[in-house]
Amino acid sequence: MTRLIGEARRRTRRWLAIVGLLRHVPPGTRALTLSLNVVLGLLPITFVVAMSVLLERVPRAVGGEDAGSWAALLTVLVIAGVAFGVQQALLPFQAAAGELVVRQVDQRCRGELMRAALADAPAMALDDQRLLDRLDVAREAFDRASASPGDAAAGGLALVARYIQLIGAVALVGYALGPAAAVVIGATAMVIRFGQRGSLGTFGDFYDGLTAGKRKATYIRDLATGTHAAKEIRLLGLIDWMRARHRRDTMAYLEAMWQGRRRLLGRPFVVLALVGLAGASVVVTRTAFAGAGGGLNLLDLGIALQAVLILMRFGVYFPESDVQTQYGLIALDSMRAFRDGARSLPALAPSRSLPAGELPRRSIRFENVGFRYHPGGPAVIDGLDLELPVGRSTAVVGLNGAGKTTLVKLLTRLYDPTEGRITVDGHPLTDIEVRDWQQRLAVIFQDYVRYELSAADNISLGAPRMEATDEAIREAARRASAEDVLDRLPDGLRTVLSRQYSGGYDLSGGQWQRIGLARALYAVRAGASVMVLDEPTAQLDVRAEVEFFDQFLDLTRDLTTVIISHRFSTVRRADQIVVLEHGRVAERGTHDQLVAAGGRYAEMFRLQAERFTDENETPAPKTMTDVAP
Repeated sequence: MTRLIGEARRRTRRWLAIVGLLRHVPPGTRALTLSLNVVLGLLPITFVVAMSVLLERVPRAVGGEDAGSWAALLTVLVIAGVAFGVQQALLPFQAAAGELVVRQVDQRCRGELMRAALADAPAMALDDQRLLDRLDVAREAFDRASASPGDAAAGGLALVARYIQLIGAVALVGYALGPAAAVVIGATAMVIRFGQRGSLGTFGDFYDGLTAGKRKATYIRDLATGTHAAKEIRLLGLIDWMRARHRRDTMAYLEAMWQGRRRLLGRPFVVLALVGLAGASVVVTRTAFAGAGGGLNLLDLGIALQAVLILMRFGVYFPESDVQTQYGLIALDSMRAFRDGARSLPALAPSRSLPAGELPRRSIRFENVGFRYHPGGPAVIDGLDLELPVGRSTAVVGLNGAGKTTLVKLLTRLYDPTEGRITVDGHPLTDIEVRDWQQRLAVIFQDYVRYELSAADNISLGAPRMEATDEAIREAARRASAEDVLDRLPDGLRTVLSRQYSGGYDLSGGQWQRIGLARALYAVRAGASVMVLDEPTAQLDVRAEVEFFDQFLDLTRDLTTVIISHRFSTVRRADQIVVLEHGRVAERGTHDQLVAAGGRYAEMFRLQAERFTDENETPAPKTMTDVAP
């Protein structure tokens, strides 16, 4: 009993969730779809009654008992034909109206998911594996790889037709065979339906738990069929390994799913089939005895047999609604679980709505700042004291793992310090409105995004709030020495920067760096006053990186700039160089001061410079012309 009550409560919550989704559908579309399903529920009942009347009147017409029998027979036949024809004609409209519902609901839910993932959720939510599993389920639904919340809403409306048929068929059985038979067959249909949906729901919960295994199989499939790793797969001959690994991961996922399906769906199916057999046997036996005893005329017999068939079919799978409502609501639950789980994580400190205005005017200070990504985890930043003077360039160098990128995340308020504070002209950074402050920043991350969009979009997305004009975009490109890159594009600024699209064009790594720098300079034009480069040239050799940073410092003179690098030799021209070690400042000063001090910077600078010198002094291999005859 407790289990049944729990299942009923869960069903009620799910139906309320579907009703809640329908709020996102325009009233006209909602009324149209509901009306179509009401009509489609009534038409089969009309057909059953008409055909039963037809069955009753055929003997009268053949026997010539009534002069108007053939006319009446023809009228009933026309009614039955119209009911059947209209039903078939309306089915495509039911699908089309359902698609309108799907699009309206999914558009709203997709927007909520984007806002939850990209705006409301703290950055650490995207490092949480449990939340990423929920996000993956929701994204899969919106990619149409599984049922979406919109499918659940449309499927819920489609069930209206089915339940109208149920009510009509029960009423017809009651008319033909009496209330007792109606109660038996109606209860049988509902028990089968309740049990079938309960089994599907249990399997849906089980299936939802297979997300991690499904992600593994999907990753290998996407990797093997996409273009991202195609060159390496061909070069290393990985196709056989990919095929074997994909089969192994896929079969592990499928075998677990098949085992769960047999366990959760197979046994209940047998039990429910026996319940259906018992209920149908009782009513059919009642029909047979009543007919044999003369208690049923042809009208009652026709109604009873057809209505019983409708009710027995009610317990089976409904292709227009069952999967849609079950798995569509799983996607909705996953979306909300991600949203609510993200909200439960430590959020950014609420700002006091202090406008960023022209900040900073003097300096940005890190005051005894500490940071851990997870409570109880290691301190990535530990007691950091650092001042970034306005209008000056600061290079932050250190070995991998020193905390350089984390410093950038704190400066941009993707995260807040767990200890200490950051101030801007003496104001706590947490007092400044987050979006207002972030608009004062122009950041190029090491893994900056290469958008598969036009060259104009790739640059103007540095400041989407500003109206994009070709003049402003080209000015940013000119300052970044990217104008020649634009001039070589087939369609100029309108060229899509990817060969995945017709007329698209691929850029080299160096050309992409110019586009990335132009994006940041476009943000400066829109009002950003602090520029941050987080190792965007890590893949370049030392000489190319030195040239890039030298040009960058020339371009950003008098701007507040922060340069992150693990190469000590490439940032010697910065006004201030800070050496990070174990999450705190180990040394600071100019290049000459730090070299003269003979500390950590001088040691690492010398080691890296020696390696660079050795690499450049390595004699070239002899060619055929170098060999003596």
